[in-house]
Amino acid sequence: MNDVSKPAAPVRAGLVWTFALACGLIAANLYYAQPLVGLIGADLGLSHATVSLVVTLTQLGYGLGLLLLVPLGDRFENRRLSVGLLTLVVLSLIAVATARGPALFLLATFGMGLCCVAAQILVPFAASLAPPAERGRVVGNVMSGLLVGILLARPLSSFVAEFGGWRAIYAISAVAIAVLAMALRRLLPLRQPAPMDLSYGALIRSLWHLFRDTPLLRRRATYHAAMFGAFSAFWTMIALRLGDAPFDFSQRDIALFALAGASGALSAPLAGRLADRGLTRLATGGAFLLAGLSFVLAGWGGAAGSLWLLLAAAVILDFAVSVNLVLGQRAIYMLSDEVRGRLNALYMALFFGGGAAGSALAGLAYASGGWTRVCEAAFVALALTTLYFLTELAHGGQR
Repeated sequence: MNDVSKPAAPVRAGLVWTFALACGLIAANLYYAQPLVGLIGADLGLSHATVSLVVTLTQLGYGLGLLLLVPLGDRFENRRLSVGLLTLVVLSLIAVATARGPALFLLATFGMGLCCVAAQILVPFAASLAPPAERGRVVGNVMSGLLVGILLARPLSSFVAEFGGWRAIYAISAVAIAVLAMALRRLLPLRQPAPMDLSYGALIRSLWHLFRDTPLLRRRATYHAAMFGAFSAFWTMIALRLGDAPFDFSQRDIALFALAGASGALSAPLAGRLADRGLTRLATGGAFLLAGLSFVLAGWGGAAGSLWLLLAAAVILDFAVSVNLVLGQRAIYMLSDEVRGRLNALYMALFFGGGAAGSALAGLAYASGGWTRVCEAAFVALALTTLYFLTELAHGGQR
C-alpha cells in the first residue's frame, strides 16, 4: 500500500473535486430532515414534543461517530474504511426510506448519522495527498463541497418532498451514495497510515487527555456548541412555524425559504481572512452579537407574521454560524500536526452534541410555548455563551 503522508506531486484537480463532491453528498444526509419534520412526524405519529428526535438522533449518531470511528483513520487504510462506512450509510438510508413506524425510523437515522462521519475521514485523507504548499487550497476546496452539500440539502429535500413525499429524498440519496461508494473505490488511491503504537482503546482514551490538556479546544468547542445548538433549534422548528397561519407554506415554499436563508453561510471566506489578520476575537464577538440579533428578529417576525423578518433572521444566523465555525476550525488546525485529526474529531463531536441538544430542547420549547419560546431559549443560550467568551478577553486568551 502507498504511504501518502509525504506527497511528492500536486494533487490532480479532478481528484480534489471528487473529494469535494463526496463530502457534499455525504454531509447533505444530515440535513435533509430539517424542513421535513412536520411531514415525517405526521406520517409516523410523532408529537410536537418528540418530532425533533428526527434531527436530534441523526446529530447524536454523527457526534458519536466522530469520537469512535473517525480516529480509525489514523490506523486503517482510508479508502477501504471510507467505502465500508458508505455501504452502511446506504443500508441506513434504505431503512429510513422504508420505515413504517417511528422506532425503526429513529434507529435508522441514528445509524445514518453514525456512518456519515465518512466525510470527516475523507477531508484529512485529501489533505494528506497534498504537498504542504497546496494543503490549504486542497482542504478549502474539499470543505467548499461539504458546505454546498449542507446549503442545498434543506431546499432539495423540500422540493423533492413536494412532488414525491418525504421518503423520496432518502431513496434518491441511497442510490447516490451507492454510486459514490463504487466510484471512490475506483478513483481514490490507497492510504495506509504510518504504524502507531496505540491500540484502538488507547487511541480513544487519548481523546480525553487531549480535551483535558487543550484549553483552546474546550473554548472553541463550547462557543460553537452554543452556536450550532441555536442553529439547529431554528432550522428544526422553522418548518412548523412556516406551515402554520398566517404563512401556510407548502414544502416548496419552505424549500425556497431555506435556499434564500442559506446564502448567509457563504461568509466562510470572509471569516478565514479575518482570522488570518489576527482578528479572531473581534470576529467571534461579532458572530455572537449577530446570532443574538437573529433570534430577536426571528421571535418578532414569528409573532408579527412577518416573512421578511424571519428571512433576515435566517440569513444573519447562517452568516454568524459559518463565521464562528471557520474561526474555530482555523484555531484548532494551528495546533499540533500529530494530533490534528483527533482534535478535529473532538471539536466537531462536541459542537454536534450542542446541535443535538438544541434540536431536542427546541421540540420541548415549541410544545410548551410555540415559536416564541424557541427563540427565547436560543437567545438565552447565546447570551450565556457570550459571557463566557468575554472571560477570554479578560484573561488574555488566545486570539
